[in-house]
Amino acid sequence: MTDVLFLTSEETAGLASPADYVTAVRDGYRQRGAGAPAEPRTKLFHADPGGLLTTYSAVLPETGAMGGYMYSAGFGSGDAWFVTPLFDADSGEPVALLDGAHMNPFKTGAAGAVAVDELARQDATTLAVIGTGPQARGQLHATATVRDFETVRVFSPTTSNREAFAAEFDDELAASVTAVDSSAAAVEGADVVITATTASDPVFDGSLLEPGTHVTAMGQYHPKKRELDVETIERATYVPDLRDRATYDAGSFLAALEAGAIAEDHVHAELGEVVAGEAPGRTSDDEITVFDSGGTGIETVAAAAMLYERAVEEGLGSTISFAPASEALTGRRS
Repeated sequence: MTDVLFLTSEETAGLASPADYVTAVRDGYRQRGAGAPAEPRTKLFHADPGGLLTTYSAVLPETGAMGGYMYSAGFGSGDAWFVTPLFDADSGEPVALLDGAHMNPFKTGAAGAVAVDELARQDATTLAVIGTGPQARGQLHATATVRDFETVRVFSPTTSNREAFAAEFDDELAASVTAVDSSAAAVEGADVVITATTASDPVFDGSLLEPGTHVTAMGQYHPKKRELDVETIERATYVPDLRDRATYDAGSFLAALEAGAIAEDHVHAELGEVVAGEAPGRTSDDEITVFDSGGTGIETVAAAAMLYERAVEEGLGSTISFAPASEALTGRRS
C-alpha cells in the first residue's frame, strides 16, 4: 500500500501567494518548452442533464511530478468539482490528491501572468479586464505581480458586478481600479487586455487595439465559441498554451482560420517555447500579441506540486492509502 496525502481546498488556501503561483507555473512552462510532455484537454459532453467531463495532464520531469485535472461541470447539481491527482515522476507512485477548486483561478491566472511577463511591453501601465468572475480575479491578482500597473479598467455587462470588483481591487492594488460601462471604454488605450468571460462571441472590437497591446484570452476553449474576433487574431503574434490546441478547441483561432484571415502557420510558438528561450517573445514595441489560454496540465501540476510540498512542511492534510496494481490485481502484498 502507498500512503497518499489528501488536501482540501481549505488546507491549500493559505499556502501560496499569487506571486508564488507565478514562479511555479513559469518553471512548469519552461520545462514544457524544453520538451516536457503535455496534452490538450479531452472533453466529454452530456446532453441531459447538460454537463461536461474534462481531463488534461502533464509531466514535469525537473519538478519530479506529473498529473493533471479531472473535473465535471454542470449535470444535475449545476456545479463543478475539481480533482487533482499528483504522482511522483520518478517512481510513478501517487503522492497526493487535491481538491483543486481553490487553486483553479490562481494557477490559471499565473499562466496568464507568465504570458504577460513574456509578451507585454515592459512599460505597460494600463490594464483592461473584461469579466469579473473568479477567473478574472485570479488573472488580476497574478498579473499585478509582473507589471507595475497604474490604471486598471474593468467591464462586465452587470453594473453591480463591475463596480464591486473595481472597489475591491482598488483597495487591494496600488493601481487605480475603476469600472467602465463598455468593453470599448476598457480596451481603448490599454497596454494589456485580459478577457475572462463565458461569452460565446467576441467581447471587443479588434480594431480598437493600439499597436503594442498584449491580449490574454482565457474564457473559452470550444471550437465554436470565442472571446476574440478575427481582426484581433489576424493582427497579432499568436501564442497558445499548447500548439495542438490552436486547431482543436481554440475558437478564436479557428474562426480566423475559417475566415481565411490566417493560415495554420499563424501560430508563432507555444508559451513554453517562449519561456524556455526556444522562440522569441515580443520583438518590437508596436507588435500586438495574443496569449490564448485554454488551461493545461502544465500549470496544474506545477501548482499542485508546490502546494503539496508546502502542505508536507506544515503538516497539513490527511492520509489515504492506494494499493499498487501488483497487490490489487493479485491479492498478494509485496
